[in-house]
Amino acid sequence: MKVKIRKTNKLRRQIRVRSSIVGTQDRPRLSVFRSNKYISAQLIDDRNGKTLLSLAEQTVSPEGKGKVGKSFEVGKELAKNAVKAGIKEVVFDRGSYRYHGRVKAFADGAREGGLKF
Repeated sequence: MKVKIRKTNKLRRQIRVRSSIVGTQDRPRLSVFRSNKYISAQLIDDRNGKTLLSLAEQTVSPEGKGKVGKSFEVGKELAKNAVKAGIKEVVFDRGSYRYHGRVKAFADGAREGGLKF
């Protein structure tokens, strides 16, 4: 029973967050996925339904200390790739995750890399 409640609460949070966020070509949605081991993110244009850019921790092999440090480095790398592609402003989509720990470190790394949100 507890697992079912946790899953529905997570889905409810995700719907609540996504209802107010829309990514466009000029300002795409920066969606974060956090698993127990890795973190990944993608820039999405919701109007056309296309992923503009994506990055996973496995492809970058960051040098940070621990999961939080690695998340920071992945955010920085994603921002660097986005700036090369001509994207400077994004809308941050944390999904069902709290803005805390690895998600916050990822966002801070993306800001340091040059993205504005």
